[in-house]
Amino acid sequence: MPETWSTQSEQWEIVCQTLPVGWREKARELKAMRRQRGEIQEPETLLRILMIHLLDGCSLRETATRAAYGKLAQVSDVALLKRLRACGEWFRWIGGELMRQYIGTEEALNLLPGRKLRLVDGSTVSEPGATGSTWRIHYAFGLPSLRCDEVYVTETSVGESLKRFAISAEDVMMADRGYAHREGIAHVVRAGGDVVVRLNLTNVPLEQADGKAFDILRRLRSLKGNRCADWPAWMRVSSRTDAARIAVRLCAIRKSAQAAQRAREKLLAEAARKHHEVQPQTLEAAGYVLVLTTLAPPISAERILNLYRGRWQIELAFKRLKSLIGVGHLKKFDPGGAASWLQGKLMVAFLIETLLVAAERFSPWGYPLPDPTLSLAGDFADATPA
Repeated sequence: MPETWSTQSEQWEIVCQTLPVGWREKARELKAMRRQRGEIQEPETLLRILMIHLLDGCSLRETATRAAYGKLAQVSDVALLKRLRACGEWFRWIGGELMRQYIGTEEALNLLPGRKLRLVDGSTVSEPGATGSTWRIHYAFGLPSLRCDEVYVTETSVGESLKRFAISAEDVMMADRGYAHREGIAHVVRAGGDVVVRLNLTNVPLEQADGKAFDILRRLRSLKGNRCADWPAWMRVSSRTDAARIAVRLCAIRKSAQAAQRAREKLLAEAARKHHEVQPQTLEAAGYVLVLTTLAPPISAERILNLYRGRWQIELAFKRLKSLIGVGHLKKFDPGGAASWLQGKLMVAFLIETLLVAAERFSPWGYPLPDPTLSLAGDFADATPA
């Protein structure tokens, strides 16, 4: 048993070394450590105990039992819940710092030279026993690293919008139809960024240069084979008829017969479930992929459609996150505890990702070589076996 505890202490030391500089001080600054009462008097002890709850999925009662067995602290599950409620901002800060620690690795593949491609999405999370979703997570991932660089937790009454995200001039925000709204697109453009968003027939009204309505279906019917369409259009930044306009491009391609059939079957099944009728125009448009972008030529329509094809990765990434840390199973019945629990789970995901990156640099001699490209073959070629 002593050897087991020794091994666990060594592993915990690696975790502590991976955490961002100043994480202990931040616990007090962000009020995760408000009082020096009880046995949990150090940030390290608090984090180590709560990691049992967050990483292993234990109940707070079982977490308290394990903490006592491991001689970390004697604490009740009620006291742990109070501690957890106070840790939300601390968890958020640690997770954010871990993300920024390795930010920029996505530049390696240079998908759009000089630009930062960010995939945006959201997900709802329900508490056990609830009749509906209780929380919504809004997040952005860099491509191709799939490293999350921005995340927010809100009530489900807060809808999906690009306006929620901080935008810089090099950003290209890629999102599904839920984010195709005029106000959100205008928010990105005003900040100097660009968008690549999936479109349907009605969510973003488009105009021709002369101000007349842009007839999407008429143009789609002209598409032949697998040719990519690239049509210039205009979008008003609000519903006002005198609102400013933004130049956009509508890129489109016809789906294969099989893909179109699957899309129509999905629409009909969803309509039957919700007891409403699908319009014929909607069924016709389901045979195409429509992508709206503010990226200007010479970036081709083929390039834009291929970029959007990468958006599916964010779906896989969040499914991976959910399965990895159980983020889809909130356990708390009070908003403060649930929000802190969720931020803690996200922190754990970022910590695991950081540890995986750091693992590539581990070595038996305990320190990195100055030149990672240096070959060791020459250094040991003449060595005599012991």
